[in-house]
Amino acid sequence: MPWRESMQPVRMSRVAVLAPAENLRDVLVEIAGQGTVEVEVATETDASGAGRILQQSARDDAPARLARSAPDLDSLVRAGRFDLLAGEAELERRAGAAVSRGLVTGVLAWTPASEIDPLRQSLTPHGAAVVALPTPRGIDPPSLVHEEGELNRAFAPLVDTYTTVPYANVDPTVLAGLAFVLMFGMMFADAGHGALLLIGGLLLRAGRMGRLAGARRVWPFVVGAGLASIVFGVLFGEFFGPTGVLPVLWVKPLEEPILLLEVALGVGACMLGGAYVLGTVNRWREGGWRVALLSTSGVAGAAVFLGLGLLALGAYLSVDWLVTGAVVVVVAGLVMAYGGLLLATGGGAAGAAEAGVELFDGVIRLGTNFVSFARLAAFGLAHAALLGIVWQGTTGLWAAGGLAMLAAVALFVLGNALTFTLEGVVAGVQALRLEYYELFSRVFVSEGRAFRPWSIPLSEERVL
Repeated sequence: MPWRESMQPVRMSRVAVLAPAENLRDVLVEIAGQGTVEVEVATETDASGAGRILQQSARDDAPARLARSAPDLDSLVRAGRFDLLAGEAELERRAGAAVSRGLVTGVLAWTPASEIDPLRQSLTPHGAAVVALPTPRGIDPPSLVHEEGELNRAFAPLVDTYTTVPYANVDPTVLAGLAFVLMFGMMFADAGHGALLLIGGLLLRAGRMGRLAGARRVWPFVVGAGLASIVFGVLFGEFFGPTGVLPVLWVKPLEEPILLLEVALGVGACMLGGAYVLGTVNRWREGGWRVALLSTSGVAGAAVFLGLGLLALGAYLSVDWLVTGAVVVVVAGLVMAYGGLLLATGGGAAGAAEAGVELFDGVIRLGTNFVSFARLAAFGLAHAALLGIVWQGTTGLWAAGGLAMLAAVALFVLGNALTFTLEGVVAGVQALRLEYYELFSRVFVSEGRAFRPWSIPLSEERVL
C-alpha cells in the first residue's frame, strides 16, 4: 500500500441501495451477511414486531442471528429462538429507515469505496442496484483506518484509545507508534532490559506465549521498544546496570544529567514541530487555508513555537538579528492566533476578552508542554540510578565472599526484575502521557465517527 494512502482513513462512499419493495428483506439479509456496509437506522424509538417481543420477553440483549427466509415471529418465541428474534429486530430498524417510491424501496448507507463493486455483484440477483451519492455538506463520512500491515495493526490501539481519527484528518498511527517507541527507549535505556523485551516480542510474534496469544498483534510494539532500549543502553554503556560489559559510547547518564536533559528537550522540540506539521495539514483538510493559518494548532501556533525557539537560540548565541527576526515571527504568530480565536468567539468586547484569555492560556500550555519532555531525561536517570544502586550492592556483597556471594546473585536478579517491572510501567505511562497531552492535542481538535458496518451471522436452517 502506498504510504500516502496508509496515512489517511479508508476512502468511504455514500450509497443508496435500491430494490423492489418485495425484495427488501432479502437485500438487507445479504448486506448483513457481508458485513461491509453501515446501513442507516430508523430514528423511531418505539419498538415493534420482533423488537417489541424481545422487550416483553426481557431478552433484548440476545446475540443476533438472521434467517435467510422470513420466519414467523410467534414460532420463534415458542421455539425460544431469541437470537433470530434479535436479528429480525435489527433488520426492522434498518427497514424502518427505507424510503419507498412506488414499487421501489431504497436505504442509505456508507461503505468503503473499494467494496461498491462486490456489493453490486452480490445484490444483483435480488434485483437491487447500488448508486454512489455525493457526500452531504456538513457531514463527515465515518472513519475506518487501514489495518493492512503489521505496524498499522500493532500501533492502532495507541490512537484508537485517544480518539477516532476524523475522516478528513491524517492518520498518524505509524508515526505515533514510532514516537512512542523512541520515547520509551530513552527512559528504559538499558541494553540488557531491552534484550529481554526484544526476546519477549519475538516469542509473542511466534505465538509461543499462550496466555498472551490475544496480544500477538502488538508484537512490533514490544520489539520496537526493546530495540530502542538496546540502542540507548549501548550509548550509555548500560547492560543490566553499569556492569562494565558494554563500553560507554556516548555519555554516562548520572555523570552528565544536564546534557541528557538538553537532548530530551531537543527531542521534544522535534516532536512538537512534527505535531504542528500534522496539525496544520489536518486544519487545512478540515476547513481550508484560513483555518490552517489562524489555528493555534496550525500555522499560527507553529509560528509562535518556532519563533520562541529561534529567540532562545539567538539569545544563547548572542546574535541580534536572529533575536529580532524571532520576535517578529512570534508576534506574527500571536496576532494570527488571536484573530482565529476572536473569529471563533464571534467578536465583541466579551469575545475579545475571551480570545485574549485563551491566547494567554495557549502560550502557557506551549511552554509547559515543551518542558514536559524533560521527563525523558528524568526517568532515564531514575532507571540508571536504580540499576546503579543494585549493581553497587551486588559488587559489595560479592566482595565479602562466602554466603554473601549468593546474596549478591539474589540481589542482582531480584533488583533487576523489580527495576524492569517498575520502570517498564513508568516508561510506558510517561511515553503515553507525552503522546496524548503534548502531541495529539495539536494533531486532533475533534473526534471522528467510527465506521460500524452492520454484520449479523446468517442461519442456513429452515425456520417456520
